[in-house]
Amino acid sequence: MFIDSAKIKVFSGDGGAGCTSFRREKFIPRGGPDGGDGGDGGSVYIVADDQLNTLVDFRSKRLFRAERGQTGQGKNKFGRGGEDILIRVPPGTILFDVESGEKILDLTNTAEKHLLAQGGMGGKGNTRFKNSTNKAPRYHQPGTPGQELHLQLELSLMADVGLVGFPNVGKSTLLSVISSAKPKIADYEFTTLKPKLGVVKVSSYQSFVIADIPGIIDGAAAGKGLGDQFLKHIRRTKILLFLLDAASQDVHKDYLTLKKELHLFDPYLDKKREFVVISKSDLITEKLNLDAFKREDILYISSVTGENIRKLINSLYNLVQDEAKNSLA
Repeated sequence: MFIDSAKIKVFSGDGGAGCTSFRREKFIPRGGPDGGDGGDGGSVYIVADDQLNTLVDFRSKRLFRAERGQTGQGKNKFGRGGEDILIRVPPGTILFDVESGEKILDLTNTAEKHLLAQGGMGGKGNTRFKNSTNKAPRYHQPGTPGQELHLQLELSLMADVGLVGFPNVGKSTLLSVISSAKPKIADYEFTTLKPKLGVVKVSSYQSFVIADIPGIIDGAAAGKGLGDQFLKHIRRTKILLFLLDAASQDVHKDYLTLKKELHLFDPYLDKKREFVVISKSDLITEKLNLDAFKREDILYISSVTGENIRKLINSLYNLVQDEAKNSLA
């Protein structure tokens, strides 16, 4: 099950209190203070785990509480520190504070680890307060409280290429042909009900990741059809791959509709590099008039016959590499 949003509560552990105690030994009627310090509370950490690709685990577990520190004891025994806990999320998870809406973290890199909530400090025992004017202190410090966070988790898939198109245009078929992904394929709208990631192998040492986004329709940015719940997954992509149906009555109009919905959702998407392909070329007898596009980088493909599939893979890989170089410049 693909879940890309969840709310959780996080509590770090309270620090343990110090101890007030005095030595009680034979022949020493007035022993000095020997109260130990309390242990620190456990902290809460979060890490991006590339073995995960959904937030489904947070449907059943929404409360994360680290262990509190133990109280100090006599004979200068320190309390044991509370155990830390580690929350694992998929790369691409963004954390927001529920109350303020402020973005707290954006975990984009695999194995990236951050401290979410620091455990409370253990209090000092009465031994710490002994001095020349007070040789028998009868007080200790309480531990400090841990931290509490109420977080909204939002997953935005990490992919190099975002595959954009209307329902039933052949996105899932293309993904299955060029990558290792095995999406559900059928001849009806909205076969894809969740984003799919596929690794496209260019050579033994070269590859890129492509995301198949559920079909966009006119009005998607306003919530029509499957709505805008999946559009966020193309925000991180380097390249937008527009897949248009050769059998459409107006291919250019389809392209403009897709561009409009992306712009309405997030104008920043207008700045992304894009590549346009016409799918199902095996079903047409003559090439379409594409003058309205005013561009030359449009490719006809067929996932059934394999026409231009290798050229598409190489073109996308080159674009991804160019964008990677530009980001480092």
